Amino acid sequence: MNPAARLTPERLLAEGELILPAAPAPSGRYRPARRTGAFLDISGQVPHRDGVLTRTGRVGEDIHTDEAIALAQLSCLNALAVARAENGTLDGVFVHRVRVFVACTPDYDEQHLVANGASELLLAVFGDAGEHARTAIGVCALPLGAPVEVEITLALDEVSAAEGAAAL
Repeated sequence: MNPAARLTPERLLAEGELILPAAPAPSGRYRPARRTGAFLDISGQVPHRDGVLTRTGRVGEDIHTDEAIALAQLSCLNALAVARAENGTLDGVFVHRVRVFVACTPDYDEQHLVANGASELLLAVFGDAGEHARTAIGVCALPLGAPVEVEITLALDEVSAAEGAAAL
């Protein structure tokens, strides 16, 4: 596909090829996102749908890798919903860094595969602008018993940063 003909994230939304959930409300004393200069940090997002955690448990115990990948994708969609709510648009956004936390058994070693779920979604939405640095971390537990948590730092181009600041 010609890169110039690639659909932007907002076009994907408008044409129904990307459907974002409502941005989840914080479940504690923190902000869902924080802008610093041209960077937008999205607080860790778990696999909520309509305000309800879709799954609890640990990967490698009662959750298989394939299910965890889908949960990472849902968590990533929640992060994008927060980003859009904060910035007003997903156009002009570059994915800078992604951290994926996987609640898992001590012997589980496929955290990178779970993280690929979020990474592949970001590449599908942003194309080359979705290329990012990433960390995949196995932990013994996550808030609310969530099996996956995704945290994203976005870099905003000058136009997107100005539009987002004007919307505040």
